[in-house]
Amino acid sequence: MTVTEETAPVSHYDRIGGASSVKAAVELFYDKVLADPDLAGYFTEVNMPGQRRHLTLMLTVVLGGPNEYAGRGLAEAHQPLNIPVEHYVKVGEHLTVTLTELGVPADILADVQTVLGQVQDQVVAAGNRPGV
Repeated sequence: MTVTEETAPVSHYDRIGGASSVKAAVELFYDKVLADPDLAGYFTEVNMPGQRRHLTLMLTVVLGGPNEYAGRGLAEAHQPLNIPVEHYVKVGEHLTVTLTELGVPADILADVQTVLGQVQDQVVAAGNRPGV
């Protein structure tokens, strides 16, 4: 083993098992979201295989895996949906529960939750943000 191999940090993506683990998480996550009556309506006109693929690519990037995402930005995709903060929080809860059920370590969960906090204003409609 070389020094580089010993000191190179392992990404969250690799730690949880790479592509197959991210795909499994996305499948379980959308099963939960689509079963949630408050959230399912956002997806009635959505191509779900494509949506699942987009989230798989996006979550891969968040976890430090290869960046192959070439879709729309978060704000462009979500602002027209007029999403209230309560629904954003529910989506985050579904993601956290999914990752927890799949045995994702606490430090990775914390990092994912940090990213959710950082991108909230891109997803939640401007008029639906606290303090606005």
